[in-house]
Amino acid sequence: MRTFNKYKDKNFTVLGVSLDEEKDEWLKAIAKDELKWTQVSDLKGWENEVAQKYKITSIPRNLLVGPDGKIIAKDLRGDDLDAKLEEILAK
Repeated sequence: MRTFNKYKDKNFTVLGVSLDEEKDEWLKAIAKDELKWTQVSDLKGWENEVAQKYKITSIPRNLLVGPDGKIIAKDLRGDDLDAKLEEILAK
């Protein structure tokens, strides 16, 4: 949440891709965690199209994806994610 708030106005956003299968439970989790960014799901669990495309085999997982759809970095969190975003957005 901190990183999203820090960079959301600097050509950065977060897309939450859920591997849930139960719509009500998925929506409850979004509300409970107060997630402010876009959330999507096809409710197909591990067969989710995005999970298949990006070869997601475990969760939680995060990918830093550039505007061209290519993966820039994987599984960055906290200060490491901030440092990478500073580097990328400074260009």
